[in-house]
Amino acid sequence: MPGSGAGGQPDGSEARFVPPKSPHRRLSRWMLDVSGDRGVLKDVVREGAGELVTPDATVLVKYSGYLEHMDKPFDSNCFRKTPRLMKLGEDITLWGMELGILSMRRGELARFLFKPTYAYGTLGCPPLIPPNSTVLFEIELLDFLDSDESDKFCALSAEQQERFPLQKVLKVAATEREFGNYLFRQNRFYCAKVRYKRALLLLRRRSAPPEEQHLVEAAKLLVLLNLSFTYLKLEQPTRALHYGEQALIIDQKNAKALFRCGQACLIMTEYQKARDFLVQAQKEQPFNHDINNELKKLASCYRDYTDKEKEMCHRMFASYDNGSTVEENSRFFN
Repeated sequence: MPGSGAGGQPDGSEARFVPPKSPHRRLSRWMLDVSGDRGVLKDVVREGAGELVTPDATVLVKYSGYLEHMDKPFDSNCFRKTPRLMKLGEDITLWGMELGILSMRRGELARFLFKPTYAYGTLGCPPLIPPNSTVLFEIELLDFLDSDESDKFCALSAEQQERFPLQKVLKVAATEREFGNYLFRQNRFYCAKVRYKRALLLLRRRSAPPEEQHLVEAAKLLVLLNLSFTYLKLEQPTRALHYGEQALIIDQKNAKALFRCGQACLIMTEYQKARDFLVQAQKEQPFNHDINNELKKLASCYRDYTDKEKEMCHRMFASYDNGSTVEENSRFFN
């Protein structure tokens, strides 16, 4: 009867140790090669929609980076309530992440494996990243803006911009407005104002044929409404009223413009003007809660104002009644 070797193997044969495949190696088997040399591999978790990210775009992404055999990310921005905008080639330093994002569409969620050449190299990033590490990144593309196109266009003179078709100008102005909207949502109102004004300048100095002028006016209206709201946030009601009235020149029945003007006048304690604007806004949108609440606020402020006026008059009369003769009082008020 033949003997048995260690591990139950028959005599004459040797046990071969086959190391288990690593999680990264198992995952890489069905991943898409993005870089062409399998240095950046991709697995789409959720499909996106629309166009691919453009080179030099500014992107809004959520991401988490993981080392192999680790459950907690070594780097992530998912804890932030609102991720910051990042420009490709400037704010994003990993070559693999840039290539990966360029393969994505809005709303897409994907996992990527970055080989050391496309990540942290032969040295790693002590003490977090060991040398020659392949890293896994989960990336969600929330949105992107073609900022490179916008920046280059805005750097041109008015004469140079005039040579481009109107659709180009409208696209760049929309990009600037979208930048402003993002900054506004981050409560960065001054920076938002700068972007909105940049868009408005593009639209104001662009001439258009009569049949296309309505496109320019519609774009200007959106920017003017945003500027009015931004100046309210900056506590500059005079400027807010100015841009609100500019919006009303384009659309005299625009409920948002009427509402913004009413808000500005209320802050400036111009109660009659505030009432006129808000009542017109209410006619356009009778069931708008914001407008109705602002009218209630106006009524309350006006009551407080009249009560203070009455109290002041009462004190004035009382001071004369106590310290002056009736004859002196009558001479003062005649």
